[in-house]
Amino acid sequence: MGSPEGLRYNRYGSSPWHLRRSPRGATLKLGTYLVPYPHGLPRVGTCWHFWPEPIFTEAEMVAECRCPTAAPRHIRWLVEVELLVKGRSELGEVAPEIKASERRTAVAIADLEWRDMDPDDYGTNEAQDSDFPAVERSRLQEMLSLLGLETYQAQKLSLQDSLQISSDSMRNWAPQAPKDLPWNFLRKLQALNAEARNTTMVLDAPPDARPAEKESQMEEEIIYWDAADDISADIYSFSELPTPDTPVNPLDLLCALLLSSDSFLQQEIVQKMSLCQFALPLVLPDSENHHHTFLLWALRGVMRTWWAQPPRGVGSLREDSAVLSRAPAFAFVRMEVSSNSKSQLLNAVLSPGHRPRDCFWHRDLNVGTNPREIADGLVEASWFLPSGREDLDIFPEPVAFLNLRGDIGSHWLQFKLLTEVSSAVFILTDNISKKEYKLLYSMKGSATRYYFILSPYRGKRNTNLRFLNRLIPVLKMDHSHVLVKVSSTDSAGFVRRVRSIVAHVARSPCRRLSLEEMAHAARKLGLRVDEDCEECQQAKDRMERITRKIKDLDAYRRDELRLQGDPWRKVAQVEKELCQAQWAGDPLDKGRAELRHRLLELRAQQNGHEPAGGVQEFITGISGPSLGEKQYFLRWMEWGLARVAQPRPRQPPETTLTLRPKHCGVVDFSELLRPEPLGVEHFLREMGQFYEAESCLVEAGKLPAGQRRFAHFPGLALELLLKGLPLELIDGSTLSTPLRWVTGLLKELHVRLERRSRLVVLSALGVPGTGKSTLLNTMFGLRFATGRGCGPRGAFMQLVTVAESFSQDLGCDHILVIDSGGLIGGALASAGERFELEASLATLLMGLSNVTVVSLAETRDIPPAILHAFLRLEKTGHMPNYQFVYQNVHDACAPGPRPRERRLLLDPPGDVSRAVAQMEKQGGGIRTLADLAFCDPEKQHVWHIPGLWHGVPPMAAVSLGYSEAIFELKRCLLENIRNGLSNQNKNIQQLIELVRRL
Repeated sequence: MGSPEGLRYNRYGSSPWHLRRSPRGATLKLGTYLVPYPHGLPRVGTCWHFWPEPIFTEAEMVAECRCPTAAPRHIRWLVEVELLVKGRSELGEVAPEIKASERRTAVAIADLEWRDMDPDDYGTNEAQDSDFPAVERSRLQEMLSLLGLETYQAQKLSLQDSLQISSDSMRNWAPQAPKDLPWNFLRKLQALNAEARNTTMVLDAPPDARPAEKESQMEEEIIYWDAADDISADIYSFSELPTPDTPVNPLDLLCALLLSSDSFLQQEIVQKMSLCQFALPLVLPDSENHHHTFLLWALRGVMRTWWAQPPRGVGSLREDSAVLSRAPAFAFVRMEVSSNSKSQLLNAVLSPGHRPRDCFWHRDLNVGTNPREIADGLVEASWFLPSGREDLDIFPEPVAFLNLRGDIGSHWLQFKLLTEVSSAVFILTDNISKKEYKLLYSMKGSATRYYFILSPYRGKRNTNLRFLNRLIPVLKMDHSHVLVKVSSTDSAGFVRRVRSIVAHVARSPCRRLSLEEMAHAARKLGLRVDEDCEECQQAKDRMERITRKIKDLDAYRRDELRLQGDPWRKVAQVEKELCQAQWAGDPLDKGRAELRHRLLELRAQQNGHEPAGGVQEFITGISGPSLGEKQYFLRWMEWGLARVAQPRPRQPPETTLTLRPKHCGVVDFSELLRPEPLGVEHFLREMGQFYEAESCLVEAGKLPAGQRRFAHFPGLALELLLKGLPLELIDGSTLSTPLRWVTGLLKELHVRLERRSRLVVLSALGVPGTGKSTLLNTMFGLRFATGRGCGPRGAFMQLVTVAESFSQDLGCDHILVIDSGGLIGGALASAGERFELEASLATLLMGLSNVTVVSLAETRDIPPAILHAFLRLEKTGHMPNYQFVYQNVHDACAPGPRPRERRLLLDPPGDVSRAVAQMEKQGGGIRTLADLAFCDPEKQHVWHIPGLWHGVPPMAAVSLGYSEAIFELKRCLLENIRNGLSNQNKNIQQLIELVRRL
């Protein structure tokens, strides 16, 4: 259409279409000329077009504008847009200055053709956004292309892809191009960095060093205008021209990344956002595929902990899934243009005292003025959770806040959902005209309470009041439901008023829904729910068939997990005695023969059992043909077993590690020695015992190899390890290693990895409650269990892949990370037999490791089990690289390692250290830890990690100092591995031999 000499629209990066001067020198003023649109509707020059290179001559444009059938429509659209661009209202009154994002929204609203709305036009699905304009679809594709995510539309980005170790893992780099932004976001989010939402880019070259061809290209893309033109109409548009380092709106980045990720990466992103206290995505807009998604599955892993104070009686600490817990919800939405920011208001409402919180990203934050391209229609959720402290608890119970991005007229479906799930809806607007009145009139009969927050244009008060008076009986409001906030309004007082309204509604009988119940409402309105896919539902049904049979945990362990408990303890004891006899070189073969005979009897008894019904159902669940269904099944099992577990009494928040960690030298042994909660690891442990019993009989010639039934079990478990599930290396109940099972797993791993089997083993040991598992999860994006009472017993392992492009430089293909249960501190007499088991555990893990991270509390003495392992390993000559992590949780803002605390660990040992040395018959030659572990405080072998929380949980965010210190520790560990300071790297065959020997 048109000739090459005509006016042209040109695409610049991710920003809107811009004009550039044609070779003929013709110019086009924004907001003045109209151009044809593919669907037959006229569009103004400020709107976006998606033909590859649309070209229009002036004659063609003028002819189109003079079209008789379209002229009225053209004139109406032209006037609307021109007035908005010039800053005037539809009645010609001078409007206050509008920010860039608001003006763009106003132009977009004016660009939509509002249909004539009668009160009876609205049925159940009357205004669903099913007719998405082509402009939205193309805008999404442009954003995905800009961010380098278009390749992940068919094959979604997986969690394993995002966690690979690469050269970028060792440097704190800043994104230099838009394609760096998704990976920068994921890396910072994994490290719980509160600056993850910052999308500022750094140019790779200063402006004066740009190549000549880039300079000429920039000259070609400059927008020119004639000096005689009316600049007042266009000056705002020209002032918003993009520059090469213009960042992407953080909400656009989040939406693009979620649309490009599989269900499990989405879940990981949301969980990390929750820890950072970011608002969580609840409804994800997807205009490209003509549907929006309610993110129930993505939010299912988010846990909430709060202090519940009943009207009468003693309060208690509660912990529940954010998906299952009910709370009153309050929605904040915008109608057309509002001078007040919803997100800033919500942040102020959620912030106690003078402690600002930025749960919701808003325009006054860094890069806050960048317009949204694809995130309009996003619904975000955040919660206020009481901590039990009167000075911090704004509300006495959990309260949910929902925030709709964009105008309700353009996103009517999301608005209807919010009205059906919220206890009250706050509508922010500057203007209520006839079309807004008709829009809200359609909500007649709604049971939701409505509140207006107005900042009227000058001269519009009477108009607003007239329509509000008509809406009051329709929406069952009174004049107290209308709040006016202008520039002279006291902000603090206004926030207190909003809080009082929320508290009043929450105290009264009102709607309280869980996210699961909100998802039912979303389905009725036609929204897609991510959890409704076939694989997820089949996995859920299988989980329910297992968990519905669990009425009593002790009875279930006894009846279903038959090979564990006493049978496994007896086997472990005999194997330990047999191993000690072999190492002692006992010449009496008779004693060893008796032990072997007894072991075979016990194994034969185990092999005589068949897997119980629940175990068989579990095996079927992880044997399915679909890898996705296996992953869904495991996640459902984790949550299902957590729900059926017997509730544990919780301490007040002042003494609870979950909310406010306090490390001290005294350990609660009753907490350490209480029965383990039932988990997925118990089903895998049962499979391991079936494999162990069968393998033992085959080795002894008691069972033909052709009659094996469980030989495939290690392969099934390995699939889970490769997909990120922690597998048990040392049994948590007996602190014994199922040697044949672990060997079988490693052999399967060797076959599966083929040529990429070079391993570095990194283990973590330490005092209970020092955040060791959280440290590993933050450093590598792992899934080790965390929290008081639910941390790992024994030891679990996870595999971290090194990118092929970096494996040669690093010297390994994978890092096997091993997390152990907390080791007992304090006097040896208090530990009893458990100390011997833990000393053996520490010796095994440190003997297998290239790198060992020792996590310490605020105490001078290292746990005796670790000192015991030091002395044992020194005899063998094996000394891995050690990093001592000293976590002082009371000093969240500490900038870095402190020399005094480093030296404290290296001073002459105390009573416990001397007792351990005497056990090893080295009392006369006791040395300092510096001599024993080759520690050098000047070479960063001892680290001070600031406290995890910045403030008081559960509303506290992760400390920026914590995430930065964890990154430096990770960089140091990888540097040591690359430089060969971590002892010789192992392949899997060598690791198998080490397991057998240790």
